[in-house]
Amino acid sequence: MLKEGEKAPDFELPNQAGQLVRLSDILKEKNVVLYFYPKDDTPGCTKEACFFRDLYEDFKGQGAEVIGVSSDDAASHGKFAQKHNLPFVLLADEGGKVRKQFRVGKTLGFIPGRVTFVIDQQGTIRYSFNSMTKPLEHVQNTLSVLRSMSEAKL
Repeated sequence: MLKEGEKAPDFELPNQAGQLVRLSDILKEKNVVLYFYPKDDTPGCTKEACFFRDLYEDFKGQGAEVIGVSSDDAASHGKFAQKHNLPFVLLADEGGKVRKQFRVGKTLGFIPGRVTFVIDQQGTIRYSFNSMTKPLEHVQNTLSVLRSMSEAKL
């Protein structure tokens, strides 16, 4: 996976409404928490997404946008977002191209990995975390990193 200090590759993917979203456009206004997850509506992924949802206002308060990415299609993302009231963007990386660009591997050789990145407005990865078994730590850790980034600006 890409490491801290590396540049995040720009990409464009459809969101849950089918509209194209470009990373560089969001970075013009905010830092980005980009999290890759295995599959919509599975137990660990649902817990992770709902925890991001529950702390979404905190992320916004730290000047960041949360974006989830999986290989599910836009329709699946739409149902998942609606079912769980997710206020953030979910992107459909159906062919896994963006996952490959960020070097997010597979667990056990076939389960898409769970990796979270914090990307600053200059497009530099400030934090990366990889753990299939600790979905909630992804959320807490990224919020802590964003707080540290905000404090460093003061």
